[in-house]
Amino acid sequence: MDLPILPLRDVPALADEAAAWFSRRWGIPAEEYRGSMEQCLRRGAAVPQWYLVRDGERLVAGAGVIENDFHDRPDLSPNLCALFVEPDRRRRGIAGRLLTFIRRDMGAMGVPRLYLVTDHTSFYERYGWTFLTMVTGDDHLPERMYAAPALSPAIRP
Repeated sequence: MDLPILPLRDVPALADEAAAWFSRRWGIPAEEYRGSMEQCLRRGAAVPQWYLVRDGERLVAGAGVIENDFHDRPDLSPNLCALFVEPDRRRRGIAGRLLTFIRRDMGAMGVPRLYLVTDHTSFYERYGWTFLTMVTGDDHLPERMYAAPALSPAIRP
């Protein structure tokens, strides 16, 4: 069964729960996520955006799109960030569906390209992302930058 992908802008009542969930997964204060989510909920701009996957009452996956995911290349924007799938829900296609959904949603909003930083070396390639360059993170360590074109809502990869 494919679980629905919920743009936060369509379910604003989930913002506090989502901010706490992302905070627990990534160790970044919930207030940071909540601030970005508040910007998302003001509507109008394509970025930031947040996406959730729920199974019943439980959040099982999510990701965001922000201007810069803590690296030294502000020209490589916007950035997909915070992609996480609960361990007991992995290997079911949720991450791939979420990545494709986000690329389509960004395409529908006129965003031509997305970027992301990661230490993975093969995961994102499966979903149409290509290695672009190395960037320097806020921790002054090199990180891999990937890019992918946004998709037209009608195009199926």
